[in-house]
Amino acid sequence: MIRAAKLLVKIVLWFIGISLALVLLFKFVPPPVTATMILNGDGITKDWESLGNIDRNMVTAVIAAEDGKFCSHNGFDQEAIEQAIKRNAEGGRIRGGSTISQQTAKNVFLWQGGGYFRKGLEAWFTFLIETIWGKQRIMEVYLNVAETGIGTYGAEAGAQRYFQHSAARLTKTEAARMAAALPLPQKRSVTNPKGFTRRYGNTIAARMGVVRRDGLDACVYD
Repeated sequence: MIRAAKLLVKIVLWFIGISLALVLLFKFVPPPVTATMILNGDGITKDWESLGNIDRNMVTAVIAAEDGKFCSHNGFDQEAIEQAIKRNAEGGRIRGGSTISQQTAKNVFLWQGGGYFRKGLEAWFTFLIETIWGKQRIMEVYLNVAETGIGTYGAEAGAQRYFQHSAARLTKTEAARMAAALPLPQKRSVTNPKGFTRRYGNTIAARMGVVRRDGLDACVYD
C-alpha cells in the first residue's frame, strides 16, 4: 500500500509538472496540433493568426453565441452549469454548460467526448489557462484551434474556406454564421445556412449588438 501510494504521488506530481510546462509554453507558442485534429482523420487545414489579425466581429460573435459571461467569469459559468444539470436530469439530448475557456482547455490539451475523468482534467486545465494565459490569450487560442469545418481549424482557415478572404475583415453576418456552425461544424452549413442554422445565425447577429453595447468583449481588448 505504501509503495502504491508513493507511485500515485509521483504520477500526480509528474502530471502537474507536465501540464504546467505545456500551459506555460502555449502562452507564447501556438499549439502545433491537437488531439481533435489528429483523431478526426479528415486532414488538417489551419493558419494561425494573432488576435490582432482576426476581425473583432468574430470575437463578438463567439461571445454572443457561446459565452456571454466570458469577460466576467473565472473560467466556469456556475449558472450555466446548473441549468445544464437540470435539463439533463429531465432527459433528452445531453447538453453542456461549457465556457469558451473550458472549450479551449479541452480543444488544446484533451479530447472530445464526455466522462467525469475528462471533465475533471478539463477543469484543471481551465483553471491553469485562466490563471496563466488570461482572457486575451484564451480567446486567441480558441479562435485558432476551434473546428470551423471538416478538417478546418481556426477563424482564418474558416474564413478562407467559406468566404475566400482573410478573417481580418469578416462582416457581422459572416462572423455570425461561422459562430452558428461552431457547435456542429461538420453538419451545419456556413455559406448557405438553412432552417435552424440560419435562424440561429440571425439571433447571434442581433446579440452581437448587445455584446458590443454592454462591453461584454471588453476584456479581450483592454
